Amino acid sequence: MEAKIRAKLTCPSCAYVEDVVMSKDSCQSFHECGSCMTFLKPRPGDCCVYCSYADEVCPPKQVASTGTN
Repeated sequence: MEAKIRAKLTCPSCAYVEDVVMSKDSCQSFHECGSCMTFLKPRPGDCCVYCSYADEVCPPKQVASTGTN
């Protein structure tokens, strides 16, 4: 199973939804909302903004959960 690299990221401040392309091999620690310019950081316990605010977890976690590359 190949990791999904597109996700819908929802800003917790203004609820703006962005279609984003995730890096296949790394986590993203920060993201600036394209609408309200809020600087998003991962919630405690999450590795990146995708795991906190997107409809898909980051590709490294997707791969880890399936045990494949």
